[in-house]
Parts: sequence; C-alpha cells; structure tokens
Amino acid sequence: MSQARVTVDLETSLGYLLKEASSVLRTAMEEVLRPLGMTVTQYSCLELLAQRPGLSNSELARGAFVTRQSMNVLLQALERDGFVTRPPQARIGKVLPTRLTPRGRRSLEKASAAVRSVEVRMLAGLSESEQAQAFRILQNMIDSLRVVNDDG
Repeated sequence: MSQARVTVDLETSLGYLLKEASSVLRTAMEEVLRPLGMTVTQYSCLELLAQRPGLSNSELARGAFVTRQSMNVLLQALERDGFVTRPPQARIGKVLPTRLTPRGRRSLEKASAAVRSVEVRMLAGLSESEQAQAFRILQNMIDSLRVVNDDG
C-alpha cells in the first residue's frame, strides 16, 4: 500500500515565507553591522543587556537564539574586547550576571541606529495600521507555537 506524499507548497507556505523574511532581514542587518565590526549575534547580546541588565548566560542565549556554549564564547570575546563585564565569581549559584561597559554602550548606540534603519526600510511599504496588524499576527503565531511547545 502506498501512502500519498504530503508536501508543503513553498509558494503559499507562511512558514517558508517567514523563514525567507528572517533570512533577508538577517542579511540586511549583517550588511549594516559589518562596517561597525559587529555581528548580528553580538548586537543581539548587547541590545538584550542594555534592556535587561544582569541577564545570565542562559537567558542571553535564549534571547539571541544561540546555544549556551556559543553565548559563552561570545561573552568571553565581548569581555576581552571591553564591551561587557562579568564578576569573577557568581554571587548566587553559577550565574555570572553580565553588564555593558561604557564602550559597549557606545558601540551599541551606533549598532542600534544601523539596525533601526533596516527595520524602517523593511516597514516602509506598510501603513502604521498595517504595521500594528503585522505585529499582532506574528505575535499570535509565536504564542500559538509556544503553547504547543509548553504543553508537549
């Protein structure tokens, strides 16, 4: 007995379109960050630390969509280059809270402006109402997938 092969029509797949949008966005971000000597992951880490000071390695890794091991390597490099600081020993448990240095803040300021220009370009063809609707729709998709992952 043969089973019918189930396929995804890439022309109409929202998942595929989201992946393509993510890829194109990352490429555009890399282009504006490269002249600043920064990667998208470095930028993400610094932005997270600016908005949520003291995050742990695990929290930063989740926020930047990388493994804990990759984040640890990244944090060591950022610390070596003077962008972040971490205490030599954890006060509680194994958590080493990371904070931006003044140099990290200055670099982040330039990087944030560059990344914001990409987002402005990406949204240029949408009205404010369409932008708000797109945000709500994407947030609903994320929430729907997280519910399944949290339950299973």
